[in-house]
Amino acid sequence: MLALLAFGAVFALVWFWKPLQSYAAAGASYGAKVTCSCRYLGGRSLQDCRKDFVSGMGLVTLSEDAKAKSVTARFPLLSSQTATFREGEGCLLEKWPD
Repeated sequence: MLALLAFGAVFALVWFWKPLQSYAAAGASYGAKVTCSCRYLGGRSLQDCRKDFVSGMGLVTLSEDAKAKSVTARFPLLSSQTATFREGEGCLLEKWPD
């Protein structure tokens, strides 16, 4: 019985991998961009910027590199994205791999 449940879990993970990865990439990108703008344009703390997240983003974690003026958002095990503030341009996401 346990083997059947494990097989079912692995099958579900493989079946839904692409949608999960896409959701994670979108969530991390949104989190990085919104938080970078909130932090470096709005002057708010990272914790306060979390208030701007849409529902369902509880798993996204944030970190800041104050020297580079960048914010990295991570969706555990699936995706990470960084947005960097540039004077006159605002916060820009790093390029995605092709």
